[in-house]
Amino acid sequence: MGGTALSGALWLGLLWAGSGAGGSCQGKCCQGRDAACVGEGWREGGGYGTCYCDGGCRRAGDCCHDHGQACPAIPCVVGEWSHWSGCAEQCQPGLRIRRRYVQQEPKNGGEPCPALEEKAGCLEYLTYQGEDCGHEHVPAFITTSEYGKERKRRAASSLWPLDKEAAGYCVEFRTESLSQQCALETRPYARWMRYLREGHTVCVACQPLAMSTATQRCSGDGHNAHGDKILHWEAIGNSQCQGTWKKIRQLEHCSCPLVHSFIFT
Repeated sequence: MGGTALSGALWLGLLWAGSGAGGSCQGKCCQGRDAACVGEGWREGGGYGTCYCDGGCRRAGDCCHDHGQACPAIPCVVGEWSHWSGCAEQCQPGLRIRRRYVQQEPKNGGEPCPALEEKAGCLEYLTYQGEDCGHEHVPAFITTSEYGKERKRRAASSLWPLDKEAAGYCVEFRTESLSQQCALETRPYARWMRYLREGHTVCVACQPLAMSTATQRCSGDGHNAHGDKILHWEAIGNSQCQGTWKKIRQLEHCSCPLVHSFIFT
């Protein structure tokens, strides 16, 4: 057989180990197909014959009876998401990012790792130098109210002026129209767009960090607009998700369901 063939003694040892010795492949499992991890014994699904105890045995249907104990599938484990980053660019619609990291790599055919990075739309009306730039945008740019939690964390940063503490307010709108791209959105961080519906009442909060320093209002909030005036909005993170609405009223606090609650960005 030449130098590359298994010696007779080794081969007999493998046959003996796989024939019911209990642990024919203990300590030898691998993710590929390993000729050194082959023997004969009772297969996992019944029957006696050649079997492997490695990552390929389940696909081939030839697992040794002890494969589950000797080579268990270990799924990927990831950590918690980081906080969202700030906008990539100030004063124009952009992206924010959050990440998580692998704590345990998958082994032996275990569940693969999920996405480790997510991006979402954002817009800040304040430069890092504290200059207001909200007047540059006419439509109401909106995002999920969940982003408001991250914005409050950033407010504590020294990069933001401390005089932006004016009380916020809420505006109720009735959605008149929206593009079909909103309902087609499938990205995890943008699924909130799918809850936008024609004829529904939505609440949009104006938070201090989105206010103009001059007017103490959020751009696109429909201030002084009559109830029959058509106003425009756009979803941050998907410029094709946009539409129109009419202002109903302004309140001190929002009280809409979470899926119909948004913030001016």
